Amino acid sequence: MPEIAMAEQPGVGLDGRPRPSEDVVIALPEAVILLDGATSTRPDLPSGGAYATELATQLAGRLTAAPELDLAALLAGAIRSVARGNGFTPGESPASTVAVVRWDESQVEALVLADSPVVAFTPDPDLVADDRLRTVPRGSYRDRLRGGGGFSESHVAAVRASARKTSALRNQEGGYWVAEAVPGAAYHAIRKSWPIDTVKSILMASDGVSCGIDDYKLFTWEKVLEIAKNEGPDAVLDAVRAAEESDPDGTRWPRPKAHDDQALVLITF
Repeated sequence: MPEIAMAEQPGVGLDGRPRPSEDVVIALPEAVILLDGATSTRPDLPSGGAYATELATQLAGRLTAAPELDLAALLAGAIRSVARGNGFTPGESPASTVAVVRWDESQVEALVLADSPVVAFTPDPDLVADDRLRTVPRGSYRDRLRGGGGFSESHVAAVRASARKTSALRNQEGGYWVAEAVPGAAYHAIRKSWPIDTVKSILMASDGVSCGIDDYKLFTWEKVLEIAKNEGPDAVLDAVRAAEESDPDGTRWPRPKAHDDQALVLITF
């Protein structure tokens, strides 16, 4: 039975105020689910956190009831159920990333949809990441922050304008894929599997943690594993948060919010 250690920490909303985390982690006997609900810029829709919670619950139920089924099929069913139950339609729905790691006596599988990566150490790091969201236009808010504009009301307006452009490319070829109201998005997830006897550890992260590697260049995934094993996953979250606190106006590392929600899972086999 693998050992599972996890840490979570809420960030702030677009207005800079504290609010509950929209990341969701569920550990099952033979799987771990990590979802990162997208921060909503539309008051007429439920929050990304509420969507992620419902989707994670649906997915956990399916993994428990039918562990032999394909991960993408299970995710597609969960997306369909949440959309039907709430009347969500494509483009008129909250959204969430999805990362799932599942194992049995012979193999370990990973599924990643949008920017919540999984890293398997086998013994070298094997990154499972979905970079398609990084290829779509993000708007001008990053240039504005680099110029010293700060996390002001004008920044919020710029992020919302960026979100409208990005949403137009959601769940379509040439854009990016994410859990929302299109069940078929599940089949565009990034997948990988390994013989279980080759896997030593696995890390799962929301982008509030992976930004420390991808954007801030604070450490490598190998270093994250070392810190998580020796000091606990919370120490990784604290290092990322400390870096953001050293850049309070987002001039060095332009980002939508001063602090994003953080979730990190360490699975040791």
